[in-house]
Amino acid sequence: MGNPNVGKSVVFSRLTGANVIASNYPGTTVDYSKGRMRIDGEKVEIIDAPGTYSLEPTNRAEEVALKMFKEADIVINVIDATNLERNLYLTLQILERDKPVIIALNLWDETKHLGIHIDEKKLEEILGVPVVPTVALTGEGIKTLVSRIKEAKSAEHIKPTSDEARWIEIGSIIKKVEKVEHKHHTIYDIISEVTIKPVTGIPFAIIIIFAAFWLVRIIGENLINFLLDPFFEDIYKPIMMQLSKLLGSGFIHDMLIGQLINGEIDFTQSMGILTTGLYVPIALVLPYIIAFYFTLSILEDSGYLPRLATLVDNIFHKLGMHGHGIVPTFLGLGCNVPGALATRTLETRKQRFISATLLAIAIPCMAQTAMIFGALGKYGMRYIAIVFLVLITLYLIIGLILNKTVKGESPEIFLEVPPYHRPSIKAVSKKTWMRVRWFLGEAVPFLMVGVFLVNLLYFLGVLQWIGKLLMPLMSTLFGLPGEASTALIVGFLRKDLAVGMLLPLNMNPLQLVIAVTMLTIYFPCVATFTVLLKELGFKDMIKSTLIMISTAISIGFILRVIFFGIP
Repeated sequence: MGNPNVGKSVVFSRLTGANVIASNYPGTTVDYSKGRMRIDGEKVEIIDAPGTYSLEPTNRAEEVALKMFKEADIVINVIDATNLERNLYLTLQILERDKPVIIALNLWDETKHLGIHIDEKKLEEILGVPVVPTVALTGEGIKTLVSRIKEAKSAEHIKPTSDEARWIEIGSIIKKVEKVEHKHHTIYDIISEVTIKPVTGIPFAIIIIFAAFWLVRIIGENLINFLLDPFFEDIYKPIMMQLSKLLGSGFIHDMLIGQLINGEIDFTQSMGILTTGLYVPIALVLPYIIAFYFTLSILEDSGYLPRLATLVDNIFHKLGMHGHGIVPTFLGLGCNVPGALATRTLETRKQRFISATLLAIAIPCMAQTAMIFGALGKYGMRYIAIVFLVLITLYLIIGLILNKTVKGESPEIFLEVPPYHRPSIKAVSKKTWMRVRWFLGEAVPFLMVGVFLVNLLYFLGVLQWIGKLLMPLMSTLFGLPGEASTALIVGFLRKDLAVGMLLPLNMNPLQLVIAVTMLTIYFPCVATFTVLLKELGFKDMIKSTLIMISTAISIGFILRVIFFGIP
């Protein structure tokens, strides 16, 4: 409950997240919202009552607010901290009714900007109920508010009184708890505001993300070019070539070493457990993992990541997640493996399933992005733009559908937005190492198992058989040459190799758009696939895979109809 325009509904949305029902109060045209949240594991219903200035109603909305108040177990009274005197009138009326109350002293950031100093501890002492400063827009204080709801109580020393006596009491309270001084915005205040408000915050976020990717690319490429590639080529490769000679040809050689390309081990193509199985996670993925986790730690410790999550919170709620859903997406643009691992930051199975599925379908990693530019770049940016437009559209549409169809909860995350400060290199390094060690311990062994299983399927001819089976469908459904089916199957192993197989087929740019879009959608690489299998479990991974395949087929057919007409 609270006066109109005090941020009451924003506090409500912070508490309830995506699962909100809006309707009219029975027998009226007055709108209200209700939702659910968990407090200490118990599910409770939260109702956003219409804004009111008084418990003595003067209109229909205030009558509804009074009825809701009478039915309430606990009242969260939201106060505009910049207009404390006006808001305390309703507060005193609520406290006079002997209901358990907790007060959210909202717009707390604005009080600092305006030079208003409120002693919230003194106010809590005078009113006799918990008082929590909050900034609903950024989520500041919401976590504390939730943790103190159980402390809500009635103010037994405040008794019903007259209007005149109530205003005298308010004047007395204001003198004891509030001081006002003239204050100008500091540079810190300006930066803090610019990065949290949507109009300025979103452009700022785009700049930050591009800068982060530039840093990741520089760190990752240098680690590969000057450390890991020389190690694998100059030190590790000769050892593996000796092992290859010892093993000769046969099943064990194909499993451990893989196929020799022109008599040599090719770490990207040989597909052996000890060659590609180690080279991909250690030399290709690990450098970007290190770079991403280092960059992510800087964004976290500087205080920016919570602001980014806050900016996108409303959008991600509609997709069945919350603001932290940006983290897997952000990481996935560099490499889908850390993106898949980051789905753990989401609390429920529903959120993790949606995040992982959208990541696999619509978030191209750097290798996939390079693939898209490599295949279509010479034909002009408009064809590249079509691919990315399709992927963005899919992310939003499939997210909306999954939010409606996947069972489970999408709870709110209670974000605390800390002040900006300079990250500690020691702390950032320690956090990066902990995450890298986690990747090495969990993802690499799983990836090697994945490479073994794919090799086994290839050795048994299963992958080739699937490719031949799909050949007749290529032309009919997608307007592509039959040979493109083999490239799509190989794309499960390596997307860049698949593009290499598409280019000699002499397809026109529109055919390439269809092939490249399907290749991006239908499966993540084997590294991501194996990590997702571990994160989601077998049952959910099967569901996610079916969604990927059906989406790829549907989009391929839709693009074929748009570009070439109905077959």
